[in-house]
Amino acid sequence: MQIKDFRVDLKSSIPYHVQVEKYLRELIRIKEYASGESFLPKEESLAKRFGISRNTVRQAIDKLVQEGLVERKRGVGSKVISQNISTRLDQWISFTKEMKDKGIEVVEYSVKVGFELPEERILKALNLSTETVLCCMERVRGAKDAKYLYSTSFFHPRIGLTGKEDFYQPLYEMLEKEFHVIVAISKEKLKAVAASSKIAKALDIKKGDPVLKRERIVLDQGDRPVEYNVVYYATDFFSYDIDLKREF
Repeated sequence: MQIKDFRVDLKSSIPYHVQVEKYLRELIRIKEYASGESFLPKEESLAKRFGISRNTVRQAIDKLVQEGLVERKRGVGSKVISQNISTRLDQWISFTKEMKDKGIEVVEYSVKVGFELPEERILKALNLSTETVLCCMERVRGAKDAKYLYSTSFFHPRIGLTGKEDFYQPLYEMLEKEFHVIVAISKEKLKAVAASSKIAKALDIKKGDPVLKRERIVLDQGDRPVEYNVVYYATDFFSYDIDLKREF
């Protein structure tokens, strides 16, 4: 759907309010509105623009309000409720379980698995001294209303991955169940970076938008490297929390 070219099809059998609801669902994904900083166009304005009644527009907005996506400010207008997801740095929990605990259904927008020759720094991180083709997984994950993260993982050949495994299931549960690999330690680095063209396309954001980069080396119980992983988080939807205790 082209947002700027949207028109209500007055001859369609699809109810007007359903058409407007679909338009609004696309509109609230735009950064200007998704952040919750800007109010949506007023009901009266939308009604005039589309040549329909104000009650029809209100009915479409009501649906989004009922789903907890939009809130009304009396006398001001409607705006997107911030969907920012907060996760913690002082505990290790799978993304799927963490989202489930928050009542959010995880959507796998894209999962690609193949074999590649990684950069030298990745080989070094996995303690591989010679050029080695590794199993690589790229995926985009999020919720029904937005893409939260884009990640790339390279796996140590010692694991024995063939690339035909079911990567839609929780990764570390699969490694433990099928390959008897139990991950125990994650060494991580975090920093803010500007989204490249590839990352922007994957997350439906603009090139140069700020994203949170999380780079980590995952080790097993014997301190042997299992995975090199880098994740880019859309900062409009994701943040990290940590509690620090002062030493006396």
